Amino acid sequence: MEKNKKLSNFITEIIDKDLEANKNDGKVYTRFPPEPNGYLHIGHAKSICLNFNIAAQYNGLCNLRFDDTNPAKEEEEYVRSIEEDVRWLGFNWEKRLYYASGYFDQLHKYAIELIKKEKAYVCDLTPDEIREYRGTLTKPGKNSPHRDRSVEKNLDLFNRMKSGEFPDGSRTLRAKINMQSPNMVMRDPVLYRVLHSSHHKTGSKWCIYPMYDFAHCISDSIERITHSICTLEFEINRPLYDWILDELGVHHPQQIEFARLNLGHTILSKRKLMELVSESHVSGWDDPRMPTISGLRRRGYTPSSIRAFCERIGVSKVNSIVEMAVLEDCIREELNKRSQRAMVVLNPLRVVIENYPEDKEEELDAINNPEDEKMGTRKVPFSRVLYIEKDDFREDPPKKFFRLAPGREVRLRYAYFIKCNEVVKDENGEVVELRCSYDPETRGGDAPDGRKVKATLHWVSAKHAFATEVRLYDHLFTNRNPNETEEGKDYKSNLDPDSLKTLDNCYLEPSLKDAKPGENYQFERQGYFCLDKKDSTEEKLVFNRTVTLRDTWSKLEKRERFTRS
Repeated sequence: MEKNKKLSNFITEIIDKDLEANKNDGKVYTRFPPEPNGYLHIGHAKSICLNFNIAAQYNGLCNLRFDDTNPAKEEEEYVRSIEEDVRWLGFNWEKRLYYASGYFDQLHKYAIELIKKEKAYVCDLTPDEIREYRGTLTKPGKNSPHRDRSVEKNLDLFNRMKSGEFPDGSRTLRAKINMQSPNMVMRDPVLYRVLHSSHHKTGSKWCIYPMYDFAHCISDSIERITHSICTLEFEINRPLYDWILDELGVHHPQQIEFARLNLGHTILSKRKLMELVSESHVSGWDDPRMPTISGLRRRGYTPSSIRAFCERIGVSKVNSIVEMAVLEDCIREELNKRSQRAMVVLNPLRVVIENYPEDKEEELDAINNPEDEKMGTRKVPFSRVLYIEKDDFREDPPKKFFRLAPGREVRLRYAYFIKCNEVVKDENGEVVELRCSYDPETRGGDAPDGRKVKATLHWVSAKHAFATEVRLYDHLFTNRNPNETEEGKDYKSNLDPDSLKTLDNCYLEPSLKDAKPGENYQFERQGYFCLDKKDSTEEKLVFNRTVTLRDTWSKLEKRERFTRS
């Protein structure tokens, strides 16, 4: 969000009314509460921006809290990555870094309090039996046979659970609410379970762990959160959030739900993203095709472009799919204004300018960014032998193909007019070289005799360019909604086999030898690229395509819809 620009949505309307009523003594206190069981993705970025920006707008505070209640799936690696991602996006929690595990002692005391109030009981049913007793949406649940145990018996069993007497899954602590409730969440939900697993923060101190719903609302209360902002799927859990806090008689934040982000041609399920990583469909959490913040960062997205995206899509209570084009437009608009231009040939075709002296070299002035004159110019070397794109030549050109062809003249950007005089082929009939001539009177401008050309090509000097690897990334899934599949198939059947194309014989102008990891460039006529910070070495640079120059996917989709209609 731009500095001093205010958010305006249904959440801020709620907060405005609270402030008018002097609720919470006029304070606004939010939090971003990730579970450290995976890497953050673009959907989390929406929540991060919302929580931190709302707090800033009202001169409030926003905590970063790890809801680390499941040691079987949580790792310190995820904690560190989350901290890095939030900082990279431009947000600062200052000294307000908290963990739900830091409240385990207090949570245990609250659990005992609920037992003493006869609002919780120890249950011996197995997980499968609990599901069976819970009923269905159309069939009410039935009480556990252990629901009416005495307070003394429940306290004894809960203490023995804590002492490690019982194996995993053998006993749980459940809230005593209503097994006939139309809301299945309220049918005596589990508050604690036995889990003999070492925790990344508390080690082996505990062998019982609170469930997320129990720990989350109490953590909000302990931190004196005023507005607990979460995604829409937690709306059904709000009655439980309220019940726990009301029964304990503690500070009660207001839970407010908003629609989570659904992004076209990708998935934002942490479980499914983990499957893609573990099954090697991608190279890791930071694979540039992944919607993770680390993947987007490696691909060349900037913090400001992601913040602009989150602001552009807004906040609502209605679930919908946001097109990938919206995200791509945000980075495209930013990079167009600030990225340096460079000439790069991805699929090279050799060009020999026969009337250009063999021993001659010259340096031509190239504009670094036509959108910003302050970025100045750079020198680009020119010589007798060049490389152009193979796609910029047709031996038998179709109608409306205005680039190079036998007998045709084109302009070389920042350089001269050249004309194709001869085509050289290999033994298979493939074009491998063009013999051309140039007009020395056309350097950097038009022909003195007024003749015009219809195309301008980018190029590199063969003598001065260096070869490297370029990776062309595209959408990870072919389907706009990857979860829509044929019967018997899962979302992975929609993976795009062409989401990554690796070109290992590309030629780059020499200025790119000084590129720094993560630095953005516009490869003229190709798209926006950045130097890969993970795989690049001094011996071999690797560039990732961040985004194309134009939204080619939306054009293809419109064409497909037109064809189907």
